[in-house]
Formats: sequence, C-alpha cells, structure tokens
Amino acid sequence: MSTDPVQVLQPDGFNKSRWTQLPRDVLIGHQAILQLPDIIEDIRPGRSVLLISGGTTREVAGNKVADILKDKYDVRRFVVGKLDADTLKACSQASSPVDFLIGVGGGRVIDCAKVVSYNQGKPFISVPTAASHDGIISGRATLSTDTGSVSVSAHPPIAVVADTGIISRAPHRLMASGCADIISNYTAILDWELAHRLRGEQISEYAIALSKMTAEILVKDANLIKPGQEEAAWIVVKALVSSGVSMAIAGSSRPASGGEHKFGHALERLAPGSALHGEACGIGAIMTMYLHGGDWREIRSSLASIGAPTTPQALGIPDEVVVQALMNAREIRPERFTILDMGLTRESAENLVRMLYER
Repeated sequence: MSTDPVQVLQPDGFNKSRWTQLPRDVLIGHQAILQLPDIIEDIRPGRSVLLISGGTTREVAGNKVADILKDKYDVRRFVVGKLDADTLKACSQASSPVDFLIGVGGGRVIDCAKVVSYNQGKPFISVPTAASHDGIISGRATLSTDTGSVSVSAHPPIAVVADTGIISRAPHRLMASGCADIISNYTAILDWELAHRLRGEQISEYAIALSKMTAEILVKDANLIKPGQEEAAWIVVKALVSSGVSMAIAGSSRPASGGEHKFGHALERLAPGSALHGEACGIGAIMTMYLHGGDWREIRSSLASIGAPTTPQALGIPDEVVVQALMNAREIRPERFTILDMGLTRESAENLVRMLYER
C-alpha cells in the first residue's frame, strides 16, 4: 500500500517520522512452498488470487503452487513475457477481480507482481524461483524502457516464501549474480557515505551496518556457494532478504545501490542482455572499490570463487563498451551522487578496465 496519503501530526521540537515497510512473514527453507497455505492463512489477504509466473517458472513452481491452493482459493493465472507497459496493463486488468497476487519466478515476474500490486493497493506474496538479486523482498522494481532499464518505487511483498530446494536447482549463473549484487553493497555504502560528506545527504547508520554485514558474511562464505547445493541457496537467500531489509530501513535503495549500479544500468543500455544485473554490478564494484581505495582484489577473488564474471571478456563484452559505460554512469540517476560522478576521465576508465585482468 502507498505511504503517500499518510500524515503524522508532530509537536514542536523533534519531528522526524518514517514509515518502514517490511514483509510480515518470511519463510526460507527446504520445501517451504508446501507451507504457502499456512502463510496465506496467517496474513488473510482474501480468497481469490492472481498467480503470476513466467513461461519457464510456471513449469518449475507455478503449477505446483496452483495445485496447492486450488482447493481453498479461486486461483487465476497470468504469464509474464517481456516486462513492459503493455504487460503491466494486461496484468493489472487480470488482477482487478482478485484479492491478492502471488509472484512465482525470477526478478521479472516478482517486479511485475510488485508494481501491479502497488498500483492497485493489493498485497502480494513473493515466491522466488532463483536468487538472482535482492528484488525478491525490496520495495524497488526494475522496468524496461526504450532507453534501458529504470528503477521505480513500489512496496515490499507482504510475505516471502523461498523454497531453497527449488532455488538450488536454478542455473548457478543466477545465484552467482545474486551474490555479486549483495557483494556490491560494499561500494554502495561507501558512495552513500561519500555523498553524506560532500553533499550533506542524510544517511542511516543502521541501514549501512546491516548492508555491510550482509556483504561481509557472503564474502566469508564465498567458498560455500557451489552449484546445486541447497546450503548455498540458504546462505544467499538470507543475504538477499537482509539486503532488502536494509533498504526498507533506509527508505531508499541507497544501502545497496551506488556507482556500481549506475555503471550496471549504463552497461545494460549499451549492451542489452549481455550481463545479468548482479553480474554487471559485481564488475562495477571491483572498479569502484579501487576508486575508493579499498580492497578491490578481495571483491574480485570472492566473485571468482562464487563463479561470477570479473572481466568484460567473461561476459563476451568488448572492453571499450565497459569503458563507455563507466563514462556514461553519471547520466544514470544524476541526483544520486557517487564516486563515478567526480570527474572520471576516459584514460582512468581505460585503466580501470585493464586492472580487471591483472593477476
């Protein structure tokens, strides 16, 4: 639900207020999907539901969810293809008669459910089938436009049901991308602190501490993130949830999105579909950590251990495209100040890309 109409009357003196929206229930674990009816009974969102999935995730988990719920709920279905304005309009029309929504799938499906539920003021439940980025719980959604991807406000799911058995069977590249997205929190919070020192931007020490701790735990456990391992899915999903909570505390995506994300969105515009969101952010984090004077080699080593790409070559992208993405990053969300907004030269950008290949 939207926080826009909320007004809080304050007396003279201290008058800060913030509405922090978090999921009511979060269930992570083996065969967690079987407990979905219990979660719904707990939150009581209604008796009719629109089950949103993708073409592949419908077979992976969507049909199973429908079977689990069909005896107690009026279940309607919607399949997401490309997430664009037409898809959102069609999904909104399909969701009009129902009480709540369930998104079963990856980032595209979850974002569709998130935006439609936000626009219609209806609750939605997130059932991720992959751990590819922290959108499974955050209040932000990524939409495709003619000029590239944009991040928009939404609201967090009312509940998250993450079945680690299902998630562990997804392609390992997706989980590695989710890990890279979390590890890039390191540089996101450095950029936030930089904006605080240079521009006076307000920060949240609690959100920063949680975001940093989440990245540190994932780096420490990087050797445990192996393909097909349910323990790995457990570690990564918990990290994605923690990252999403840090954004809820902050009231923005700042603790998990800095220059490395601006670089990632710039790269998507130049080479659409060449890199997953987290993959681009991971490579961006290596370079921006170098600019911050931090341990960029530790980030690169952790990403390599997990199986995430650390060079343009690993993604099949020409080095020059990455250089140009670094130069274009300042055009992405110009109101969000990061270290890439401090006058990076092309020569320095070229040196950053060469650095990625150093041993």
